[in-house]
Amino acid sequence: MVQSIAQMDPPYLKPDGTLSLEGNDLWEDLSEEKKLAFYQWMVMVRHFDRRSVILQRQGRIGTYAPLEGQEAAQVGSALALSAEDWIFPSYREHGVAMLAGLPLTHILLYWMGRVEGNRTPKGVRILPPYVPIATQIPQAMGAAWAAKLKKESSVAVAYFGDGATSEGDFHEALNFSGVFTLPAIFFCQNNGYAISVPFSRQSAVPTVAERAAAYGMKGVKIDGNDVLASYQATREAVKRARAGEGATLIEAVTYRKGSHTTADDASRYREKAEVDEWVEGKDPLARYEQLLYSEGLLDDEKKMSWEGQCREQIDQAVKEAEAMPAPPPTHLFDHVYDELPTSLRRQRTEWEGAGENG
Repeated sequence: MVQSIAQMDPPYLKPDGTLSLEGNDLWEDLSEEKKLAFYQWMVMVRHFDRRSVILQRQGRIGTYAPLEGQEAAQVGSALALSAEDWIFPSYREHGVAMLAGLPLTHILLYWMGRVEGNRTPKGVRILPPYVPIATQIPQAMGAAWAAKLKKESSVAVAYFGDGATSEGDFHEALNFSGVFTLPAIFFCQNNGYAISVPFSRQSAVPTVAERAAAYGMKGVKIDGNDVLASYQATREAVKRARAGEGATLIEAVTYRKGSHTTADDASRYREKAEVDEWVEGKDPLARYEQLLYSEGLLDDEKKMSWEGQCREQIDQAVKEAEAMPAPPPTHLFDHVYDELPTSLRRQRTEWEGAGENG
């Protein structure tokens, strides 16, 4: 029986941008390309996220779920996965989606309410975002079970927030995964709030990770704002899963800088001092950027150049998404039923007739 722990694992990258002993060992093993990839992806994710919030405020996309502050948890974990692994995201994993291979245009189309945004390109193993809370977790469990039965080496990864751990789907999926030793990773980004409800009001135990012991799997609690810790914890979980050692529950403690969605006002339930502490002292991108500067891998010119490239790519994606022809009104009747019920067939006929008559 694997025992989980309640304490957080030691950091690899400290909040001041310096490496710990464990971090030094990992850092030496990483290629320069990988070291820069952590940074480049986090910058891309942050710029895309900020632009998406602006687009929503301009009425150019629908309600949007910001992720700023959670870049390290998403980028670090996703870079530890391979193209053969299956990803089951919530509605906030835009960064994971990018690394999985979804084009930026595709992600924007989803938030524009376009069905094209739900069509995953061939060869990309990420499911469309799950809006109902925790429903992706048992589906990831099912994919892991299928991989084990078919003797495949793929790992199934479910991403979710702390609020999802209060749902029955979470407990059922972890229990089944523990009983059958499935190759799954349950990656919880604990940003402290299920919309407005703090974690302390959801759980009698102080951590998500310690719940793993009840299901006979490994539980790990990490600093989710440390991209190296996110990468290493996920890499080790992948290794365990591929070796037939079962599932891992990872709790990445992080913080969303903004509101739950653009329809939410986080200032109504979070104190400014709390937000400032995370934004000013624990920012994941600033922490890693400081490390790259000190290691001579980044300077102001390289930083500005990459930020410019990110803006250009995002601008192009916005143009492509907004250039898509508008869907016909009858699109509302598609993609729900294989064969429309009589009442909806009648409504569709009436709507088509109204359109022909102007």
